[in-house]
Amino acid sequence: MTTSSAPEQTIIAGQTPVVSVRDLDLAYPGKDILHDLSFDICRRDVFIIMGGSGCGKSTLLKAMIGLLEPVRGTVTINGHSFWDAALPERSRIIRQAGVLYQQGALWSSLTLAENVSLPLELSTSLNKAEIKDIVMFKLALVGLAGYEERYPAELSGGMRKRAGLARAMALDPEILFFDEPSAGLDPVTARRLDELILELRQGFSTTTVVVTHDLDSIMTIGTQAVFLDAESKTMTAMGPPKELLEQSTDSKLVEFLTRGKGRSPSNRPSQ
Repeated sequence: MTTSSAPEQTIIAGQTPVVSVRDLDLAYPGKDILHDLSFDICRRDVFIIMGGSGCGKSTLLKAMIGLLEPVRGTVTINGHSFWDAALPERSRIIRQAGVLYQQGALWSSLTLAENVSLPLELSTSLNKAEIKDIVMFKLALVGLAGYEERYPAELSGGMRKRAGLARAMALDPEILFFDEPSAGLDPVTARRLDELILELRQGFSTTTVVVTHDLDSIMTIGTQAVFLDAESKTMTAMGPPKELLEQSTDSKLVEFLTRGKGRSPSNRPSQ
């Protein structure tokens, strides 16, 4: 597979993309990061952004959530071009999304209830009783009922991630973005977080975008994926992760998906 042009993506008939990325070039001052990115994310996808260290995964996520303006190209959310919109419109568009940052990004001086209530207080006209009900529901949804008055420092890493997820879900976003959700977690806790992502997809039809290099998560939860190559600074493969492992002729992708072991019967995904 060559890296000179982006791979094609097939959209299932009847599906309208929730997020569309077109001809995206990303850079920091004096440093090109990625170029020629084009892909679609459909409703209920668990879309994986994967690749080795330094390939630009988190940089791409920043462009998709409004933290880094592209050099070229567009990010469209539910038909609205984010970077072409005026600032008030950008705020409205991005409220359709929730973000779970790598470290949880909770306010250490606030309780879990206060952390989750903050976006509701800032972005809605709900009264205190209504906000309290929503906060309790969101924390219960991630398995933290009874921890409303705890502070982040009193929780384990996995619990802080779940609290961050409850806050990301506070405004009932259609799309959830995760930046390395399993980073710093033990395998059992990471697996439970994967299960929670799948439960949200099943129960709420949530569309999820996950930046990760965790192969267990990629194969367990990913419905679609894009592979970023650090050397060519672009995307070189796209599709369901298990199909990519089975069918791709991209040696770098196969090496990534097999932890360098190569394709063999012992490391093919189960059917």
